Amino acid sequence: MNIDKNLLKLTSDKKKDFVASILSGVTASIFTILIAYLLSKSINQIFLEKKTLPDIYLLIFFFVIAAVLKAFFVWFEKNKISVVVSDVKKKLRKEINTKLFDEQTGMLLNKKSGELSNTVIKGVETLDAYFSEYLPQLFLSALTPLLILFFVLPLDVLSGIIFIITAPVIPLLMFLIGTKAEALNKKQWKSLNRMSGHFLDVLQGITTLKIFNRAKDEIKRIQEISDAFKSATMKVLKIAFLSALVLELLSTISIAIIAVEIGLRLLYGKMEFQNALFILILAPEFYLPLRQLGSRYHAGLEGLAAFNSIQKLLAIKPKEKIIPLLTAPTFEDNINFTNVSFKYPNRNEPAVKNISFQIKHGETLAIVGESGSGKTTIMNLLMRFINPNEGKISVGETELTSIPENVWYNSVSWMPQTPHIFHKTIYENIAMAKPNTTEAEVIEAAKKAMFHNTILKFKNGYNTMVGEHGATLSGGEIQRLALARAFLRDSEILLLDEPTSGIDSVYEKQLLDSVKELSQNKTVIIVAHRLNTIINAERIIVMDKGEIAGEGNHFELLKVNKVYKTLYNTFKREM
Repeated sequence: MNIDKNLLKLTSDKKKDFVASILSGVTASIFTILIAYLLSKSINQIFLEKKTLPDIYLLIFFFVIAAVLKAFFVWFEKNKISVVVSDVKKKLRKEINTKLFDEQTGMLLNKKSGELSNTVIKGVETLDAYFSEYLPQLFLSALTPLLILFFVLPLDVLSGIIFIITAPVIPLLMFLIGTKAEALNKKQWKSLNRMSGHFLDVLQGITTLKIFNRAKDEIKRIQEISDAFKSATMKVLKIAFLSALVLELLSTISIAIIAVEIGLRLLYGKMEFQNALFILILAPEFYLPLRQLGSRYHAGLEGLAAFNSIQKLLAIKPKEKIIPLLTAPTFEDNINFTNVSFKYPNRNEPAVKNISFQIKHGETLAIVGESGSGKTTIMNLLMRFINPNEGKISVGETELTSIPENVWYNSVSWMPQTPHIFHKTIYENIAMAKPNTTEAEVIEAAKKAMFHNTILKFKNGYNTMVGEHGATLSGGEIQRLALARAFLRDSEILLLDEPTSGIDSVYEKQLLDSVKELSQNKTVIIVAHRLNTIINAERIIVMDKGEIAGEGNHFELLKVNKVYKTLYNTFKREM
């Protein structure tokens, strides 16, 4: 009945609370039976045995106590299951976040941001209903009817047989409906993921759509996707409402059968009134857990559909296990690429093929090539966003994958071509590069990045909020902010993806001088797109179609390397 073993394993840390919740529900059912007994006995004594109210004070007292205790155990059941649900959601979010950070590039490259956020946020929340409603009800719908039968069968075999015959009809119906409903729930969840992903893509690219006058086309596309989701949702609701109607009808007919057969036997004096009333009071309670299971069955299906998406994220293989180092690297050794190859999952050709080269300690190395030649992949490999499919990268004699990430990242500064700017102040955006930094250090870093004077022009200076993705900053200002982070970080190894892109020619020479100052006694790897950056590099590696097409300084390559000469001429024309 839709019990996923992997989902059930998530409750292992709170197994005691889960069991306590189920036992509390069963205990509440026991008090329901006791209440039915006390009520039937009290009515019997008043109306048939002609006893007065004082004669049943003790029964009333026990009735009130039983009602209070039932309410307590119902509350206790909800309280305990909420603890379990909270722990499960916390655990899942932690596992997903671990995957996001450990496998960041691979996950984000293969999934739309909207789909990912929908799975992480709504998907985890959808499991709330599965654990708090469906799963406990599944156990109670099996245990409570058995408990009632235990008391009913000795009193009236015929009523017990009717219970036994009619009860399985409801789970059978849910099973028959379930196959169709499960497929519809999966389809609905896929539609929701698709809609979320597409809608976020459109929001992020709204400016581009406006420029190319394609906004109306996208509105139609969003309408189509929304209609598909609406259609999938309505089909699910149709099944849910129809199944609820049939379940209610079946349980009502079953209770009516019990009432008729008891009424007829009472009429002919074949049954005691107190037993008859006791069974009649319990009849709705017998079918109630099964009816509730039917109404919560779709919450279970929705939870399973959401968990399938979550499992796909959790199934991503983690990075290779870190091997403890005998000697911690000093990063004063050379960085070696040895027969390194890497292919992205969604591509036919490798991004880099069997490349070998050395990055000497303290040198400034430029990597050039046309778009798609493998430059960015080399950066991603150095940043350990991805690991080689073949070959190895090492620092001295130490393989890069065996260096703990925190040790490596503490020694590396990375400035991507499109740096991420957080919705915080300028000061906070720069300061995040170095824990426990001082205001003076942040200002000095901004000055070196030629950003300080620009910051002072803002009304709130360093306390200016920059908006999401640096919405209030120009491209050049974003680049200078990212450079300020690199200056503040002051790491032993610098990875720069064209530090002067988006920078005015007025500032370019000054920035290059600052970068040169920053690069002293450091290893610097620059993905270069601009002529001045290339010329100033001590050594240049030329990439072409994922392979190394040449290596040397600017003047050497200009004489002998055709690929480099073509790139150089292109750079000159763009100046």
